[in-house]
Amino acid sequence: MSDAIFPIEFPPIKSAGVYYFNTSSGLRYEVRFGRRQDNILHSTIVFGVVNDEFDGEEYVTTNRGEVYRVMNTIVAIVKDFIEQHSKVNIFEFHAIDRTDGKDEPHTPENSKNIIKGNARLKLYKRYLPKIFETGWNFNFEGNNAIVTKKH
Repeated sequence: MSDAIFPIEFPPIKSAGVYYFNTSSGLRYEVRFGRRQDNILHSTIVFGVVNDEFDGEEYVTTNRGEVYRVMNTIVAIVKDFIEQHSKVNIFEFHAIDRTDGKDEPHTPENSKNIIKGNARLKLYKRYLPKIFETGWNFNFEGNNAIVTKKH
């Protein structure tokens, strides 16, 4: 497995927290860092494909044989964000891949999304230690991964 990454488009204003990159197959990814209103030191990270071919469905993920390079690029982006925002002490990743934003019970109708979420959670378990090397706690609960800085 290579550590190669795709070229990253960094935000023009460091505090903006929105990064982009394009894959070799032509997919355009957005990686967005949102701050919680109740705690500006808590950042939620959302990423996915934003190409027009997906009918405006934000944060769709695809697998065109580029998953390792995509994840390595996301690792580099999150590391850059951490360097720029060293006071942020909680990072939250949502592994469920759905477009309606709802947390629903597992049903036959949504099982495809649950399976995608579980696959993404497995990727998080593999790649989060590459981002947060020391001094961080990992909590995998349901379809979420929450990383907190050790005190």
